[in-house]
Amino acid sequence: MSEPHTDLWQRTYYGFQNDNAPVLQLKTEEKYFSFTVKTVFNSKQRFDQCGIVIYLDAENWLKASSEYENDQFQRLGSVVTNQGYSDWATLDISSDIDTVWYRLSRRESDYCIEYSFDGVSFKQLRICHLVKGNAEIQFGLYACSPEDSSFEAKFSSFDLGPCLWEAHH
Repeated sequence: MSEPHTDLWQRTYYGFQNDNAPVLQLKTEEKYFSFTVKTVFNSKQRFDQCGIVIYLDAENWLKASSEYENDQFQRLGSVVTNQGYSDWATLDISSDIDTVWYRLSRRESDYCIEYSFDGVSFKQLRICHLVKGNAEIQFGLYACSPEDSSFEAKFSSFDLGPCLWEAHH
């Protein structure tokens, strides 16, 4: 269950700083890997979100999630926060969608986030760089509710293995 008034966001545009979303993470020094997880959620309040996260510290992290907007659409998106400033990239999807698979792949300090609605066919959501993402990292899951709400998020079908993000030649 997500907790009310929790979020991850730093400074950009809105000016506020939120650093209190609960995360469940593993630590690794492995430079090349892919982590896949299935999320099932019943969010119904604006900004409710769940997905994957790399949380290094309050000023350096990334997250990818579905974020509820209204009964017509939600945002499938990602946020990268480097040196205390967050960005936000989104793709609108139907609010009827309640299941998303995420795949996070690492190549040293570069990362690829992919999504799937069936767990088989993955599409690229984002490629990014974490300034402090070249050493040991912590990665895993999160769910939060920035407003006065709460919802159930279920995580399953975990897979951690070799990097599935092919090198660019």
